[in-house]
Amino acid sequence: MAEGTERDDEGYDLPLPWPLLLLAAATVPGVVLYFGGRWMERPAMEAWRTVCLAVTVQALPFLLLGTALSGAINAFVPARVFSRILPRRPALAVPVAGVAGVVLPGCECASVPVANSLIGRGVTPAAAFAFLLSAPAVNPVVLTATAVAFPGQPGMVVARLLASLAAASVMGWLWLWLGRAEWLRAGVRHGGHQPGGSRWREFRDGFRHDFLHAGGFLVLGAMAAATFNVAVPRSVLDAFSGSPWLSVLFLAGLAIVLSVCSEADAFVAASLSGFSPVARLTFMVVGPMVDLKLIALQAGTFGRAFALRFSAATAVVAVLSSVLIGGVLL
Repeated sequence: MAEGTERDDEGYDLPLPWPLLLLAAATVPGVVLYFGGRWMERPAMEAWRTVCLAVTVQALPFLLLGTALSGAINAFVPARVFSRILPRRPALAVPVAGVAGVVLPGCECASVPVANSLIGRGVTPAAAFAFLLSAPAVNPVVLTATAVAFPGQPGMVVARLLASLAAASVMGWLWLWLGRAEWLRAGVRHGGHQPGGSRWREFRDGFRHDFLHAGGFLVLGAMAAATFNVAVPRSVLDAFSGSPWLSVLFLAGLAIVLSVCSEADAFVAASLSGFSPVARLTFMVVGPMVDLKLIALQAGTFGRAFALRFSAATAVVAVLSSVLIGGVLL
């Protein structure tokens, strides 16, 4: 059969309709772009695009800085440094580990392998878990981003700091009291410098992984926040935002589902202007401690039995901490 032909049912060679294919190739994308462009010019889509871009552009510098610092700490600071600064008594090590979270600016994804490494170096699991929960929420990058997202509201920054530290410490003490060794599977991930490896290569690989991973969730979170602001009817928002408890529970659940990186969640929370300050504080406290990607990462590192119990308890403690501290300060 000659090139550029096909056979009909009787076996005769027929020329392929190349002109029609070329015409379709030239026309269909143009039609899609035309109608898509017209659709994007509608007021609702313009509002969606504005909110999405605003959240992304505001949060991107903090995400870049946070992942760079996280990669540098993971590559250049040995994990044994953390174990040396903790008291030997587990009950005292828990709050100290929570405060030590300020030394790990970065996404909550970075805190899981570091916590796993601390446990492998002999740090009590309760202190490692307090560090895991506090690090993404109390570091300077996140607190600075919160101050930028909520200008003129220093109470929101202080409330986020105190509520996050309180939730992390309570969860550490609860693990000391109720935790079971059989719930905790030995992890296989390693955080920190690998002997014999290039520290700069580890920094580059860690930075690239964290930034691309967290950046994807940032964009998805910005799109979800924009969709939420534009598409959800005002009556639905009023049903939740008008009730103090329903608004808190709704934004707590939204934080878990959206899985926005901690460097960016303040800007998403600030865009949810129809909700009370306490509800938005709950969004920022719950998100870095319990979300879908973090639950999956904990399950892969410490085991499913741990992840399910620990995440459920953390969500309850984080909500209560936000309500109590936010109710006093906001």
